[in-house]
Amino acid sequence: MMLAGFLFLLFITVDGESSEGNCSYQDVLNHLNFTKNKELFSMLRPVKHYKTPTNVSVDVLLRAILDVRELDQTFVPYIWIYMMWENEHIQWEPEDFCGIKEVSIPSEVLWKPDITIEEIIEKDKASPSPHLIIFSDGIVFVKNDQVLVTMCRMQVFKFPFDIQTCTLTFKSVVYSDEQIKLITNTENSDFSWYSMAMRTEFEWLLIKMTVHAEPVTSFDFTQDQVIFIISMKRRSAIYIINFLLPILLFLSLDLASFLISDSGGEKLSFKVTMLLAVTVMQLILNEILPSSSERIPLIVVFCIGIFTLMMLSLLETILVMYLTDKDSASQDSKTDQSQSDGNKQDKKKWTSCLCDLSADETPIELLKGSSSQLMEEAQVGEGFSDELREVLKTLVLILNSRKEEEKPGYWTRMTKTINKVFFIFYVVAASLFLICMLLVWTFAT
Repeated sequence: MMLAGFLFLLFITVDGESSEGNCSYQDVLNHLNFTKNKELFSMLRPVKHYKTPTNVSVDVLLRAILDVRELDQTFVPYIWIYMMWENEHIQWEPEDFCGIKEVSIPSEVLWKPDITIEEIIEKDKASPSPHLIIFSDGIVFVKNDQVLVTMCRMQVFKFPFDIQTCTLTFKSVVYSDEQIKLITNTENSDFSWYSMAMRTEFEWLLIKMTVHAEPVTSFDFTQDQVIFIISMKRRSAIYIINFLLPILLFLSLDLASFLISDSGGEKLSFKVTMLLAVTVMQLILNEILPSSSERIPLIVVFCIGIFTLMMLSLLETILVMYLTDKDSASQDSKTDQSQSDGNKQDKKKWTSCLCDLSADETPIELLKGSSSQLMEEAQVGEGFSDELREVLKTLVLILNSRKEEEKPGYWTRMTKTINKVFFIFYVVAASLFLICMLLVWTFAT
């Protein structure tokens, strides 16, 4: 009995010392024979039977929307990529190694799935994570953070009130769906909640993020793929303040220019200045929007509509000024003709009046004559006063004709009518255009 008790105590002591001696990560690696089978672990797909597929879980968290380039149609997100798969050659009992359940090892030691993103057009310059984590049940976990530059087809029809949808498609490069099956473990609701907690969004506001897995076949080669769909909305306040509002103010100023007189050239130069201002805004817009858009963006239609209204207003001003100048020219010609006719009539009156006097006698000689001569002179004076009355009547007629000439002519009266009619048309057309644009911007898809 004493011998049996001694042997039992010795067994317990040896077992305790052995378990305490396997409490390091190196013991776990030695148990897995990493040092001897390093190349085997890193080169081959980790399955015990080649027909067994490797289930790879892919999850993505969107941490920031750094840029959305409409002109280049590219999407630049900052994401965290989580991948997990099972390595059937890596297993141990945590109780044999003091409860160690996970070990961090260099990433080049183990095989990793060749997962790529289809939309990527520029590789991230940052190096991938140098370590991965292995668990006691054979699960391998790796996390990488990347700044991606990916292709995204932009829908700018409702710019700047547009909603963009970009995708990140994860798939293997060389493995088929019989070798690698891609899955995602994160539910859509939880996934969107985590992505909504982005640290920075800049110009864009994340609406939702969904994910689904589906197979794809190309050249009789079927592969699994996981597609992450990112929906985001543009913050349009800056564009409303810096773009839409100034154009509406230009339209209001052009409408107020109808209060400027048509007699001078100030109205014409003012309207030309407004038209040039809208042209500059169009040039700025051309640098933002892509030229390969399927439909003409509404903001382009908006600018063209405002430009057309202002151009019609400018043409109306040119027409009114032309008619006014035409009327002034006709009035000037009539005034010159009436003045020349009046001068001729005055000259004839004065000539006939003087001819009635004796050709050989002057008024002084007549005063020195006899009484009979004075009587005769009085009679001549009466005739002379009649001639003066005729001259005064002629002057009155000339003054009346000049007053009539000061009245507005036919074309001047027509320009006032044209201005009133065009002003009503301008207000109605601008109002209907703006209402239609608002409705289309609100309800268009």
